[in-house]
Amino acid sequence: MTHAAHATGDTTPGPAVAAGRLERALGRRTFVQAALATGALAAVGVAAAPPAAASPTGRTRLPGEVLQPGKGPIDGDVYLPSRTEQVYWGYLPRTTDAPVARVRSGRTLTVDTVSHEGLLEDQGRDPVAWFGGKGVPRDRVLTDAVAIAKGYARHRRDFDADGPHVVTGPVYVEGARPGDVLKVEPLSALPRVPYGVISSRHGKGALSVSFATPAGGISPAEVMPATPDGRATKDPVKYGNVSVFTPIATDRGGVPSASLPVGRTGSVTWPIDPFAGLMSVATVGDAPVLNDPLLNSIPPTLGGGNIDVRLLNVGSAFYLPVVAPGALFSVGDPHMSMGNGEVALTALEGSLRLTFRLTVCRKGTGDAPSVAFRYPFGETPDAWVPIGLSDPDGSRDGQVSDLDVASRRAVVNALDFLQTDLGMDRAVAYAYLSAAADFEVSQVVDRTVGVHGVIPKSHFR
Repeated sequence: MTHAAHATGDTTPGPAVAAGRLERALGRRTFVQAALATGALAAVGVAAAPPAAASPTGRTRLPGEVLQPGKGPIDGDVYLPSRTEQVYWGYLPRTTDAPVARVRSGRTLTVDTVSHEGLLEDQGRDPVAWFGGKGVPRDRVLTDAVAIAKGYARHRRDFDADGPHVVTGPVYVEGARPGDVLKVEPLSALPRVPYGVISSRHGKGALSVSFATPAGGISPAEVMPATPDGRATKDPVKYGNVSVFTPIATDRGGVPSASLPVGRTGSVTWPIDPFAGLMSVATVGDAPVLNDPLLNSIPPTLGGGNIDVRLLNVGSAFYLPVVAPGALFSVGDPHMSMGNGEVALTALEGSLRLTFRLTVCRKGTGDAPSVAFRYPFGETPDAWVPIGLSDPDGSRDGQVSDLDVASRRAVVNALDFLQTDLGMDRAVAYAYLSAAADFEVSQVVDRTVGVHGVIPKSHFR
């Protein structure tokens, strides 16, 4: 299968023409890998893209400044800030909602995403005070985060019912039609601030109190967070939720890393690998209000949404089936790092400046995996990533949070891809997946749980 882009049609000699010719010779995927490694993406309209490396941390760069709205490097053709009156706090755009930006297919979009952590009601809905309590000076708190926390009024916030995510969009992609696929390629991910937050909240997470039952697998003593559950007060500040402030810095080896204390003098440090946990196209057209449960940002759906697959970082591609004209792309839930499972409820959450290439793919062109015309599908430079969800219609008709269901769907999607796109006999493909591919838990905390496969491209010749 190939995902080659169309020729640029340039006739004037120069870097852009050279890049176009190289792209046509190598194919889009190989070209992007080579261009990231050499910085040549500037020749095709993506300024200052970070270099690629064998390790994910080689793609991460710290900008050396707080990226307030519109300040600092902007890598894309179109820039989209997170304006208070335009973002959706806890919900996804509808198919009928007006776009806040437009971009041509194949061009690039930079979005200033805003993390919900530090803004939420259980943290006081005052990021200046909350982050100030962690030693962060006022000028290192994002002004758009402050504005959203203070002034969001598109609907009345309900902490217990609404999703937490600040969702930016929708973006109209010119030429996208129902039945197409939107290819989303993350090109750069810049931390806007040098810190993030990891939160655990009562009633959520792998060790939620709701699982402390004879059939739930854990005892009351194993519930996390271990603080008293104050949800009966109906005051989110008194719920007893735990949010762990986490600084980001470049370690002695030059790798952007996060760290937390261990004991009195030790620490644990790990490399960050930023990505968007939520990338979506609009799929719901029958919700009468912005905060309809059908639009809740928590469960991932066939339109992507809060997919939380850590492999969908810089250098990857995420394919989404288009339902609405223009696709209506939106993004949120920025992560600085995440472990598979996301067991405590959140990843290392932190605001990011994200740049994407958005490309419309038509049936029959070979530009997108066949599965992607009906189901979200991922790809990295090294692997194909079929995805399975336990209940992909979101909040409609209740929720199913069953990893068995998600894993079966991931396997079926993997089989469909191997048979249709690579020409494998289905029974042989089933045997291959069992012997050589991996199936990983994406997340267990988003009501609709997820599993994704990892099929190494190096196995195929």
